[in-house]
Amino acid sequence: MQTHPAQPGTVIRLEDGERVLEQMTWGFPLAQKSKKTGLPLKPKPVNNARFDKLDTFFWKWTAADPKHRCLIPTARYAEAVGEPGRMTETWLSVKDQPIFAWAGLWSHSVEWGDVYTGVMTDNAPELIEIHDRSPVILDPEHWDTWLHAPLEELYQFDRAYPADRMIVERTSTLWFQRKASDSVDRALL
Repeated sequence: MQTHPAQPGTVIRLEDGERVLEQMTWGFPLAQKSKKTGLPLKPKPVNNARFDKLDTFFWKWTAADPKHRCLIPTARYAEAVGEPGRMTETWLSVKDQPIFAWAGLWSHSVEWGDVYTGVMTDNAPELIEIHDRSPVILDPEHWDTWLHAPLEELYQFDRAYPADRMIVERTSTLWFQRKASDSVDRALL
């Protein structure tokens, strides 16, 4: 099953110290106003949070509070590669983990209910031609740290995941109008 921004996806979060599996909408709603009229527009989903921005106003209130962190279980994710208008899907997965966890943040929004976003970091130099950023991939031994540790301890995960641990599947499937990181294949951990 593929998940796209502003659609339901699966996350694992803590509730009373226990991991729970839930469906939430992918993307924090970003309120916008019309430049012409000043009237509110439909919110835009912010589906990725840059690790280097987690201490800014928009993200800090969720990133600093462990109860607003989550794991996003996935089998692979897609990036658009190539020239605009002719971009194709390239899928990336982790060699030794048929399902891996992407570091995430979640919250409750008035507009869409419970929502989540994935945390991104710089990509490995060997994969930079695919995209300059990649999901923060957490190996199983780091899941509890992501879900429990103070924000200062999480910066150890602001690093490229090793390219030699990734599987890159280039396809001839056209990307069409989607944006980078708009597709992930979901599975349960």
